[in-house]
Amino acid sequence: MQTTLCFDFGNTRLKCAVFEDRNFKEERVLFTAEETSIQELIDQYKPTKSILSSVINHPLHIESLLARHTQFHKLDYNSKLPLTTPVGKPETIGADRLAICAAAVDLFPGSHNLAIGLGTCITYNYINNKKEFLGGSISPGMNMRFRAMHEQTALLPLVTPDGNFPLVGFDTKTNILSGVILGMCKEIDGIIEAYALKYSNFNVLLTGGDMGFFVPHLKNKIFADPNLIYKGLYAISEYNNR
Repeated sequence: MQTTLCFDFGNTRLKCAVFEDRNFKEERVLFTAEETSIQELIDQYKPTKSILSSVINHPLHIESLLARHTQFHKLDYNSKLPLTTPVGKPETIGADRLAICAAAVDLFPGSHNLAIGLGTCITYNYINNKKEFLGGSISPGMNMRFRAMHEQTALLPLVTPDGNFPLVGFDTKTNILSGVILGMCKEIDGIIEAYALKYSNFNVLLTGGDMGFFVPHLKNKIFADPNLIYKGLYAISEYNNR
């Protein structure tokens, strides 16, 4: 049995998933990207392989550390992928989007897939049945919307996400919760329906840390998996470290 560490350094959190062969075992949240934190994971799990997806300016020496102890791969536009990216500037595609697309192709090969990531931003990613990532769209995520209303107005408070709210808000907090969360649900459903007018017979995959706030309110049939990015990273790691 081989252990693989899949690191996902996002704008909000630094995370690592532990895989035993293809099986996701657990997620670890890192409080720092310093070498000591990475070394602790290496000592504990003794991984054979590792992969890093990063959208931040992380310390470069951790790449050297992982390369010394594992078969290491840094995900970027030069990576070998289980899909193609026939877009204008493939080097501008975020690593998190590549991972989501790779997971969709790995889970549903030979199908059209719309993979939606709920993170700092919402990303919509369309991959056809020829394994071509055609692009999609990006819009503000949940916490970004909460912060924008607070920071760009004089009186609106910064609201903490809460799934317990009514359709018709009865105070400022519930008005904001209803507007942001239900508004995003209508956006997601509307984007899915727009794709349905252009394409047919595609899977809809949803992932991200904020997923739980939205799944109960979405009307379209979706495949929801909070670990989709990790599964995509694992697939890319295997593709590059055979």
